[in-house]
Amino acid sequence: MSRFMDGIELEILWSNLIATVSDQAKALQRIAFSPIVREAGDLATALFDAEGRMVAQAVTGTPGHINALAAAGAHLVAAAPPATLAPGDVLITNDPWLSAGHFFDITVFTPVFHRGRVIAFFGSTIHHTDIGGYGVGAGARDVHEEGLWIPICKLYEAGRPNALLHDIIRHNVRTPDYVFGDLAAQVSSARLGSERLLALMARHGLSDIDELSAEIIARSERATRAAIKKLRPGTYEGESRFDVPGGDVVTLKAAVAIDAEAGEIRIDFAGSSEASPYGINVVLNYTHAYATFAIRSCLDPELPNNHGSLAPIKVTAPEGSIVNCTYPSPVNARHVVGMYVPMPILKALYHVMPERVLAEGAGAVWTIQIQGRDAAGRPFTSSMFNYSGGMGARARKDGPDATCYPTGVAAVPVEVLEAAMPIEFLEKELRPGSGGAGRRRGGDGQRIRFRMRTAAPWLLNAVTSRTRERAEGLGGGEPGAAGRFLVNGRAVSEARKMVMQPGDEVSMETPGGGGYGRAEAAA
Repeated sequence: MSRFMDGIELEILWSNLIATVSDQAKALQRIAFSPIVREAGDLATALFDAEGRMVAQAVTGTPGHINALAAAGAHLVAAAPPATLAPGDVLITNDPWLSAGHFFDITVFTPVFHRGRVIAFFGSTIHHTDIGGYGVGAGARDVHEEGLWIPICKLYEAGRPNALLHDIIRHNVRTPDYVFGDLAAQVSSARLGSERLLALMARHGLSDIDELSAEIIARSERATRAAIKKLRPGTYEGESRFDVPGGDVVTLKAAVAIDAEAGEIRIDFAGSSEASPYGINVVLNYTHAYATFAIRSCLDPELPNNHGSLAPIKVTAPEGSIVNCTYPSPVNARHVVGMYVPMPILKALYHVMPERVLAEGAGAVWTIQIQGRDAAGRPFTSSMFNYSGGMGARARKDGPDATCYPTGVAAVPVEVLEAAMPIEFLEKELRPGSGGAGRRRGGDGQRIRFRMRTAAPWLLNAVTSRTRERAEGLGGGEPGAAGRFLVNGRAVSEARKMVMQPGDEVSMETPGGGGYGRAEAAA
């Protein structure tokens, strides 16, 4: 019988584990070099047991990173079993199909040793400033053009840097100081987590976390299955359409099958668009991450998010589709499609729990990456920065304006960006009236205008969506306004890098969210 069956000590330990991984995340943000990690919170941190099962995640982070990190844990432990590791070892990978879906997201996995054996791991995934290759844009023709591919290997061996790997990374990225600064932040934050965990174990007389992990995961799975059993069984369908860079329209179809007897939900994306020639394709890990997020946010947001609570949700997609792409599909702008994954699922769940879902929103954040030389001739490469549109309305509330749903990542303040690179923002304001009308209105998008302070041509990777296909309303709600991307006042939809000239002005008007319910039904 588990010592944690009474639940009192379990609750104390659980609260401490959440505090530990949240402190890990705070330390990572505090010491990271890149604004997208430090200011926007584009990261995930989590505790894993010795089997590579996610036990607890930090209260901050993005669903795409967190749930993809959960999948990466099993791959990392399979490739580097605990018995093969030594104190001071640190594992690393950015393999898109084994971790978070594109090269920019690097996962670092650190074993925790106690009395000579591995008793846990602390993992983190963050978006790095640069990984060489094409950049964040969608223009690469295959994955090999997109940057440095790091297989599962050791970043540190017995506490010493893997000199060859460090040298390879340094020779393949444009901003090595930023990249190594962020990697050091990941390693240091895991060390903090390890120290906190070992201190917690000492206070409670634990020699490992095997029994604790098993109890947390089992209870989480039982609670999730119990929540699913309360739903009306059946198969429900939803579909979402949106345009992507280059003008193509992507269709995502989701069939959500609720098995109330077993307490399971199966999501099948059969019928969705085939893989794209552009770098907007999504690996199944990332599709699974946002699909499970959509389900769990409607079930009971208070349930823990870990291996147990994710187990009853099964996700499948046809191999070679845009949400289950195969090697060597380009993937660097995978968020453009991945962040739309919840939309058809929520439409399907509208038939089961209309009070808990929301109308379609703007979808993927609009991302910008800039390269060039400043007025003094010094090269610069921006970290990716994001701008959100409006969120879809809910049954009882209007959609929030300019809110990054479903990713949850924050916008980097314009003052921080202007201090980090030669950029000048001319305008940043809400876009009134862009949210769809309804009993509850969709959230408004925003308007941003900028230019670069440089005397030389510069390169722009702009990844936009929904410039034609508008966010649909629910229950008779009206669609939100489409977005607009302009260069010197002219509309542009380009999947590849654009060569810009000094003085060029870029204007972005992000889409609005869909409304919920008929406007005339408003009280």
